[in-house]
Amino acid sequence: MNYLAHLHLGGQHPERLLGSLYGDFVKGALSGRFSVKTEEAIHLHRKIDAFTDSHAVVKRALDRFTITRRRYGGIALDMFFDHCLARDWDHYSETTLKEFSVRVYALLQSEPSLPEPLARVAPLIVSEDWLGAYKDFSMIGYGLEVISKRLSQPEHLRHPFAELTTLYEPLSTDFAEFYPLLVRFVKHA
Repeated sequence: MNYLAHLHLGGQHPERLLGSLYGDFVKGALSGRFSVKTEEAIHLHRKIDAFTDSHAVVKRALDRFTITRRRYGGIALDMFFDHCLARDWDHYSETTLKEFSVRVYALLQSEPSLPEPLARVAPLIVSEDWLGAYKDFSMIGYGLEVISKRLSQPEHLRHPFAELTTLYEPLSTDFAEFYPLLVRFVKHA
């Protein structure tokens, strides 16, 4: 799961929304670094990642990628699943994706002490409407290109978008099967 799913699942209280994002930007022990609600959301983020990475449906989805792309397939799959969530947002949320995105962006802009890695990227998240952009499938290709520039072997992340295109329907089916299971997991986590 990527940013959108973590934000959707992490809870709607502002501190929980922040913690849902912090999970990708804060490493190591927490013990009092943030508010209790924020730390709970960071822990939930980590549980969601562990559940997702070990789930049979996700493993099946990753197996759909060619062997040479499986190493980076997880990144592509996380972004694709967020695309599916954005595409099908009305099935999973009572608020519109636009309303939700605006709320998250306002929170990011008003938070004076974001963790440094998130502080660097937060202006882009807001100005480029990353959460809303997930709805546009072609933006996954753009996102993978941006991420590839940070890798020592960027060519490995440039090809999965073509594979996502051919796997669109079966991966969409995988998402439709997996996401309700993840929602149920979060309710009991």
